[in-house]
Amino acid sequence: QVYVTESGGGSVQAGGSLKLSCTASGYTYRSNCMAWFRQAPGKEREGLAYMTDVGSTGYAHSIRGRFTISRDNAKKTIYLEMSSLKPEDTAMYYCGATRVGWKSCPAASPWYNYWGQGTQVTVST
Repeated sequence: QVYVTESGGGSVQAGGSLKLSCTASGYTYRSNCMAWFRQAPGKEREGLAYMTDVGSTGYAHSIRGRFTISRDNAKKTIYLEMSSLKPEDTAMYYCGATRVGWKSCPAASPWYNYWGQGTQVTVST
């Protein structure tokens, strides 16, 4: 059984910062891609940041320069450090993990096999 758990969401004012965490268990962690996505009400799930087991990263243009993904293989955890938050960043944030390894992580959510329940981020003006 694979478990993916996100934490760290909350409510902040515009310009503030948050750090999200995602822990995965129950499968071979090191060889897989892990990524952060978000979904606002009425919108499609949007890929934000991706990371391979060896540290190769990718970012969506919408968050480039403001969000940073990192990974702690010993803790089987990835992080998303978010700064200069804007009201349009308000969404449910999800962590996804692939079942197989990739040289370059896919950006689309259908390629991710395991998902957490999400953590809500709300940014107010």
